[in-house]
Amino acid sequence: MKNVILLLVSFAFSLSIYAKNESQPVYVEVTGKGKPIVLIPGFTVPGNIWNPLIKNLEKNYECHIVTLAGFGGKEPISFPWLPKVNESLKNYILKNNLQNATIIGHSLGGTIATWLSVQKDLKLSEIILIDALPASGALMIPDFDPKNLAYESPYNNQQLAMDDITFEQTATAMSKGMSTIKSEQERIKNWILEADRQTYVYGYTDYLKLDLREDLKNISIPVTIIAASKPYGEEMVKQTYKRQYANLKDYEFIIAQDSAHFIMLDKPDWFLEQIQMILSSNK
Repeated sequence: MKNVILLLVSFAFSLSIYAKNESQPVYVEVTGKGKPIVLIPGFTVPGNIWNPLIKNLEKNYECHIVTLAGFGGKEPISFPWLPKVNESLKNYILKNNLQNATIIGHSLGGTIATWLSVQKDLKLSEIILIDALPASGALMIPDFDPKNLAYESPYNNQQLAMDDITFEQTATAMSKGMSTIKSEQERIKNWILEADRQTYVYGYTDYLKLDLREDLKNISIPVTIIAASKPYGEEMVKQTYKRQYANLKDYEFIIAQDSAHFIMLDKPDWFLEQIQMILSSNK
């Protein structure tokens, strides 16, 4: 009897591990009717960040609102994280036959949108990138080489070992540079704190490793980039995007004046106006 109980416990434990490993990489909510739009948030951010925009879009568009595994209270998945997220979104678009969909992505979400735009079996209409780069690692790391980035590193180990108080202090400091509005900084901080810590650490390594600069040559659909002017100023922002997107044949470039990284939070009315104009012009 004892052996049977041990066997059942072992089996249940195995199922638990399997279930965790097999959690889905993306979660999608759908609202509205019309031409499909897929909205992908940034790192640590839940899909509900798009709610003010969706209230205006759902009258004329079918909105597919994405939340990534490990963020916004969603279950984490096994690693590597970002390749699974990318493939899962690609499969979602194919499975649901989202022909001529528009992809709107913020930060990491914009990088994912760029990756999706070069997948040959997807027939997308356009992508709208909100303060997003094709190779964030190249901007942040001197002598950037994706092969040199690994999960096991002193920095990652330090992040994983941080106690809650120290981690909250880190999240507070980070959030202050991401929005110009104090209440929104608090929201951003809480999204970081709510994220699965391992996804936060290893998922960011995945993000930094991804370099799509060469893939930009293969994009043939319309691309619009909306970039924040803060904290670096308009001229530096223009230089950064020109360098990063040098291989992209053509794109529209808009600067959000007096806004930090979370443009949709800092300038909601202006942001909504820009999105509506972009969607109307590319019909």
